Amino acid sequence: MPDRTLFVTASTLIAISIVMIYSLSEYTVVLFDYAPMHFALRQMAFGLFSILLMWGIAQLDPDVWLGRLGFLLFLGALVLMMGMPFMPSSLVTEIGGAKRWIRFAGVSLAPVELFKIGFVYFLAWSFSRKIRHHSELGIKGEFRQFIPYAAFFILVMVLIAVMQKDLGQVMVLAMSLLFMLMLAGSSFRFFLVLMAFAVGAFVVFIFTAQHRVARIISWWSLAQDSILSLMPEFIAAHLRVQSHDEPYQISHSLNAIHNGGIIGTGLGNGTFKLGFLSEVHTDFILAGIAEEFGFIGIAVVTGLFLWMLKRIFTIANRIGNARYSLFCVGIGLLLAFAFLLNAFGISGITPIKGISVPFLSYGGSAMMASAVGVGMVLMISKKAQY
Repeated sequence: MPDRTLFVTASTLIAISIVMIYSLSEYTVVLFDYAPMHFALRQMAFGLFSILLMWGIAQLDPDVWLGRLGFLLFLGALVLMMGMPFMPSSLVTEIGGAKRWIRFAGVSLAPVELFKIGFVYFLAWSFSRKIRHHSELGIKGEFRQFIPYAAFFILVMVLIAVMQKDLGQVMVLAMSLLFMLMLAGSSFRFFLVLMAFAVGAFVVFIFTAQHRVARIISWWSLAQDSILSLMPEFIAAHLRVQSHDEPYQISHSLNAIHNGGIIGTGLGNGTFKLGFLSEVHTDFILAGIAEEFGFIGIAVVTGLFLWMLKRIFTIANRIGNARYSLFCVGIGLLLAFAFLLNAFGISGITPIKGISVPFLSYGGSAMMASAVGVGMVLMISKKAQY
């Protein structure tokens, strides 16, 4: 039988999402004159379909279907991402000069969400065959072994960070790649070298786009006081940003979190969702939960997430097959990094990256992709030795 605890935990998060979307989408419904239940009903449809999809995938035989489904997601989503710039505007939604969604029959699909699941499977399949505990290779040998993966990841960065202007998704994929590589058998020293390269590449990507530089400066203007207070004044003076506007979204997000306190204002009683946090039912849903259910609500959601990750990593640890184990770890890493980047962003710890919260944020693509990933882990869990 598939791991029922994992399935119930993921389904519970989806149920929480439906309730919160109903409450937090109130202002958007009025502003754009939608039907009162517009977003809630759509999220309910996405949620029910995702639960059925997750359970349906869980019933399949991993020895037969894991590879087929993994490569279908990997190659299919890759082809779609490569073809999106050439698709007509009637099929592709363009926002801010970036084409991220394919629109068909009234539903928008973000191929990058499905690609992340396929990418993790590709890495698990390849690493389990080619990467071993070869400490005798040395740094040069490990670099030679890693060159094909690096070349492919550069292509992925171009497709996602440059053509879709979505650096956040690249960060999630890069961190998942690095940790999966280390867990597959690469040396810790090589992991540190790659981490340094990744940080360098991240800095380059920031300073090659003016909107990213502006976002970093905007974030720093809010975070600088608490950080610079720990440094000597002669250093802090050179790092301090003068007279820069406070980040609008982060400021209201922090106010919403503060307004929630310990127990929150109650379901439907939040005020910062009324036009202050424009994306409160999507990227800022954790801030909305914090306002209406307080610290207790955030603790419950975080606890559910941690329990879900614990089950995924437990399954990975109890599978003898290296490919299966690495895939489970990769899915857990995708979910964990997405949650952390969003939580850090809405609390002002890091700049906002536009990463949705798995299973919670409004939107069908991200929820269904997460359901597919967890469904594939559930498929594998039938082979786990408990």
